[in-house]
Amino acid sequence: MKLLHTCLPAAVLMFTASMLNGQNFPVQKLFPEGTFFYQNIPYANDTSQKHLLDIYLPRNTKNYLSLVVWIHGGAWMLNDKYADMSYMKNTVRSFIDSGYALASINYRYSTDSVFPAQIRDCNQAIEFLYQHASDYHIDKNKIAVIGFSAGGHLASLLALSNNNSVSAFLNAPVHFKIKVALDFYGPSDFVMLASNPDTLINNMRNPVSILLGDLPVNRPDIAKMASPVTYVDKNDPPFLIVQGEKDESVPNTQSRILHAWLTLNDIKNDLIIVPGAPHYGEMFDADYIRNKLFEYLRNYLK
Repeated sequence: MKLLHTCLPAAVLMFTASMLNGQNFPVQKLFPEGTFFYQNIPYANDTSQKHLLDIYLPRNTKNYLSLVVWIHGGAWMLNDKYADMSYMKNTVRSFIDSGYALASINYRYSTDSVFPAQIRDCNQAIEFLYQHASDYHIDKNKIAVIGFSAGGHLASLLALSNNNSVSAFLNAPVHFKIKVALDFYGPSDFVMLASNPDTLINNMRNPVSILLGDLPVNRPDIAKMASPVTYVDKNDPPFLIVQGEKDESVPNTQSRILHAWLTLNDIKNDLIIVPGAPHYGEMFDADYIRNKLFEYLRNYLK
């Protein structure tokens, strides 16, 4: 493993230099030999473990690279910036082999801070990457987001609200633009979810209710604010949406309704419903999905 040395603040160097313990870096083996790693970079000027990100770069990086930002799943209350990589290992490796920079971010759990804390953190993390892009050989004008489940929701919400300057989602103004969104089985419309009287979403112990701080049927205003479909307009970036046919956690109608709203607004998008697939797993690392994903990156991350 190697470190890519740049002119970084001493505090950042302290964090990156501590990364060589394999126990603290569980995804090291997923990356190609010679990948450069920056681990546990603080993006919010504090010491919170939920305000850390990692950056992965191809070896012998000389040019400024397009960036893909990885947002993990876990019902907004579980996991960390390494999550989802193990079952998407071929896709993870292909990012580096194909010459992309990859950043993976932590964000606050809903059990500690209710919405919109999570989207505020995501915006702050990407703004940090934008402002420090030259330190990491990143092209700040070529940023894509990819997310899984709860991370898919946050990736979609980031991309769709990016041109709306939603003050509730921001700690400070942001300057980055999302060029491509890659949404894997993220919820898109909490109001639509709550319309089913039999759904578990109408239980305060459900992850969506915990995220919002109340039942969606009690606070449709917050449910609408937190729903990616609320922000669809004709200025949004292209979307690749992927979901399992047999998803037991997020009905695939959530991906279908996002696809429909994007299509009605003439936003380039593709929806892949994976036959027989559950909520997550290696079926989403299939060649045909990965080929479509990289087609989107090649065509629209410019």
